[in-house]
Amino acid sequence: MKKLYIIKVGSTFPATKKLFGDFDQWTVNTLGPINIDLEIVDAEHGVPLPKIAECAGVVITGSHAMVTANMPWSVRLEKWIRSLLDERIPVFGICYGHQLLAKAAGGLVDFHPRGREIGTVCVNLLPGCSADPVFRALPKSFLVHVSHSQTVLRLPKAAVRLAANTHEPNHAFRLGECAWGVQFHPEYDAGIMRSYIREQAYELESAGMEVSRLLDGVSETPTAAQILRTFGSLVVERLAGNGR
Repeated sequence: MKKLYIIKVGSTFPATKKLFGDFDQWTVNTLGPINIDLEIVDAEHGVPLPKIAECAGVVITGSHAMVTANMPWSVRLEKWIRSLLDERIPVFGICYGHQLLAKAAGGLVDFHPRGREIGTVCVNLLPGCSADPVFRALPKSFLVHVSHSQTVLRLPKAAVRLAANTHEPNHAFRLGECAWGVQFHPEYDAGIMRSYIREQAYELESAGMEVSRLLDGVSETPTAAQILRTFGSLVVERLAGNGR
């Protein structure tokens, strides 16, 4: 039976993990009750990637690693993503996963020219959302949690931009009808976001950011979480339509 695979590509800060768990757990929690078998694959530590034929859908988590480091496990995953795209398997990339998805399809990833984006920020939907099965029912603007210093500088040629803000022009995109990437973190809640700010407080202050202001600006982001749940529902519906 096909499964929805969560490909774990990194771990959070030890203190954050102790309080809240890790990327894979946050993803499972945000997906919520779902009528499909889930399996977590720790790609960063060499766990073999599933066969394409076993995948009903795939979520690729965030990471503290950098896509531009081209770690061997990341290069293997990038090639595997191309196979998913070729077979039109639903894919949802988050932060690192978003960037690696773009790179796998021919986009360009590197450090953001304006530096780090962190905290709870507003993103705006773009015209490409009007017919998008994951984004079309969302409000025109909504809050998301972010923590990234690398970005998709150039989207793949076939990509449709879905969301942006003044800092980040490529906050979300779609490839074809089956693959989505989001630079923000729909799996974070407010507690996780505050923990990320506190864990990086010295670096943020050194970069001229006001940590107290960032902490005061954190709030819950239910619309962002709904995006990941909608993707999960799409995977289930597609699997039911094709037969298990």
